Amino acid sequence: MNMHDLGPAFGSTTERRRKGRGIGSGLGKTAGKGHKGQKARAGGSIRRGFEGGQTPLYRRIPKRGFNNNFAKEYAIINLSDLEKFEEGTVVDKDLLLSNGIINKELDGVKVLAKGNLTKKLTVVATKFSKSAEEKIQAVGGKIEVK
Repeated sequence: MNMHDLGPAFGSTTERRRKGRGIGSGLGKTAGKGHKGQKARAGGSIRRGFEGGQTPLYRRIPKRGFNNNFAKEYAIINLSDLEKFEEGTVVDKDLLLSNGIINKELDGVKVLAKGNLTKKLTVVATKFSKSAEEKIQAVGGKIEVK
């Protein structure tokens, strides 16, 4: 085999179709665009959501309320969820994820005060409710805001 024998694999390349080059080519006259109409015209593409001049769905449906694109969404846990860990454990997002207490980290973890805590834990989270903070510290645990 020599360099001049090399070429693309059979069938991997095809010649481009030359439209509008006579009836014999199979793509002559209207060049595959049919007769008249919007799609036959130059620049006749139809944008997404176009319904032929009828008011499109995205304009017919009422829009209500306000959606804050900058709002932060926290993964929420309760003190009762922390009861499963042994005393002295440092509870952070990685430990919560690996134990299946939270599914996603989202914008951080927030600890709420539902339930009771009986063990000294070091809890690392983005936010704490006031009562959760008090309950953790009352048992002798520590909180770290991260």
